[in-house]
Amino acid sequence: MDVTGLTWAVTVGAVVALLAVDLAVAAARPHRVGFREATAWSVFYVLLALGFGAWLAASYGGDFGAQYFAGYVVEKSLSVDNLFVFVIIMTTFAVPDEHQHKVLTFGIMLALIMRAAFIAVGATLISLFSFMFLLFGALLIWTAVQLYRHRDEDPDIESNVLVRTARRVLPVTPDYVGGQLLARVAGRRMVTPLFIVLIAIGSVDLLFALDSIPAVFGVTRESYIVFTANAFALLGLRALFFLVRGLLDRLVYLSAGLAFILAFIGVKLILHWAHVDIDERVPEIPTPVSLMVIGVTLALVTVASLAKTRRDPEAKAHAGALRATRPREDQHRS
Repeated sequence: MDVTGLTWAVTVGAVVALLAVDLAVAAARPHRVGFREATAWSVFYVLLALGFGAWLAASYGGDFGAQYFAGYVVEKSLSVDNLFVFVIIMTTFAVPDEHQHKVLTFGIMLALIMRAAFIAVGATLISLFSFMFLLFGALLIWTAVQLYRHRDEDPDIESNVLVRTARRVLPVTPDYVGGQLLARVAGRRMVTPLFIVLIAIGSVDLLFALDSIPAVFGVTRESYIVFTANAFALLGLRALFFLVRGLLDRLVYLSAGLAFILAFIGVKLILHWAHVDIDERVPEIPTPVSLMVIGVTLALVTVASLAKTRRDPEAKAHAGALRATRPREDQHRS
């Protein structure tokens, strides 16, 4: 795939401009985002992603278009799990409704920066060492197993090392001080709880980047497609948060479905490594098959989740965790 420097520049510029508009809106008019506004923005970003995919397919061929759409669906599905954690963070720190818009925009910016860095590193490693496909595949399978084992748990934000360190080292104001990150109280410069929230969001973004980049490299090895699939999935994340916030608790099987998708992509990467490095007779999983498996899995997970919560209204979804969560009383003793 021959992508010119101008195409890269225009793409990155467009993504940055969209993020800047999001941030400007959040800073200029802090408010509670309603259903109608969230729906309008969500539809806009989905149509934007679909339009870009259509342009990519027309300009570079249907195969690259299919790779983009497969990558976009993978990243979008992982983004929904990301939203679970965002909800947990917002609840844990009691972030006021009018400041959640700003927190999400900053979180998306941090995620995009981190993922861009991981894309550059991942692409370089893959171009130099073909066994990276084996390592990425093994990482995804390990992540899938852990996510499935702890699918009924939520990540423990309070025990996050960065959050605990920041609270211990930095002076923190008791309230949000109008949504500022820094404030002067009684002549003393202090950080606000919003600053701690952004640290929590950033650390979560880092963990999700570690999983999502190997996952999307499992459906395409084109850095441009990896970047744009991530960018368009993340750009709609803020609006999606406000749109589906009330529905997230009903997706009780999402973590199990994501574990299956990650394991499937991990197997796909390992088969590709074996095909290239061991024996060309080892079969590979084509991109259209990957797209079909991912799409069907997400559809089944959604239908099964809604059916489960209709039968059992007390059932509640969880974000899933990569390690067991310590009981709350143990945390207090430590």
